[in-house]
Amino acid sequence: MKISIVSSLYRSAAWLPEFCRRAATAATTVAGDDFEIVLVNDGSPDDSLAVALHLREDDPRIRILDLSRNFGHHKALMTGIRDSRGDRVFLIDCDLEEAPELLIEFTARLDQNPDADVVYGVQPTRRGGWFERCSGWLFYRIMKWGCDFDYPADTLTARLMTRRYVEALKRFDDREFDLWINFALAGFRQIPHEAVKGCKGESAYTLRRKIRHAVDSITSSGAAPLYLIFLTGWVVFAAALLHLLFLLVNKIFWEVPVGWSHVVASIWGLGGLLMISIGTVGIYLARVFIETKKRPAAIIRQRYPDE
Repeated sequence: MKISIVSSLYRSAAWLPEFCRRAATAATTVAGDDFEIVLVNDGSPDDSLAVALHLREDDPRIRILDLSRNFGHHKALMTGIRDSRGDRVFLIDCDLEEAPELLIEFTARLDQNPDADVVYGVQPTRRGGWFERCSGWLFYRIMKWGCDFDYPADTLTARLMTRRYVEALKRFDDREFDLWINFALAGFRQIPHEAVKGCKGESAYTLRRKIRHAVDSITSSGAAPLYLIFLTGWVVFAAALLHLLFLLVNKIFWEVPVGWSHVVASIWGLGGLLMISIGTVGIYLARVFIETKKRPAAIIRQRYPDE
């Protein structure tokens, strides 16, 4: 099979028919009838599964993986990647913010670069309000600082991957993971391709989910936060010694009273530093705890067609 198009479903009923139609048209352009569309229902609370099943009645090239509950966007996509069968795998969100026709552009770009294994979409300018743009800029700067590998900024979900790259990606067996970190860690030559991302309304990623994702991504990328705590501890310790020396000099030579404000400020500052340190170490311990349990990243309740 030449092409597998993989996408996840979560509150996707409204745009799923148009997505499948456009995706099938794009796949026909590059692969004829030799393609499949793999839809992973990530415990969607609307009737996305029913819509997908109805679409499958008209097009048997659509395969559906119905997960037992909502496992999250990254785990659903990885489940679809693992189940794909194409020589090339095209990953994309089905909300039409990314055009399915990108498959045609990515295929042409990959054909022009036979030594490459991935073509991925990247936004020329980050969309959203000032908070999203600023927080996104800060997130990618932290990731570049904390990673010992190249973590590309402002990437889209849309990417076209060769089979050998997909097989390498499937070797990652993390229980909790950032899929984009695994994309980078897998290596191979990956080519960025500028693509405009549209907007279909309010994002399913709330601020709480974005913060959780950012924390998971940063702690998944390496031990940089732990080193930062170590360095911060030394800085605070040095600052405390200097402050103590300053107080002693003032007391000895100018008889300036110390007072309690310095003590209270020091206690609050040190207490906050300790809480941040313990919390960061706790996050890493929690990740180790989860990984040692060897729980499945996602569970498929039913395949359509049943195989």
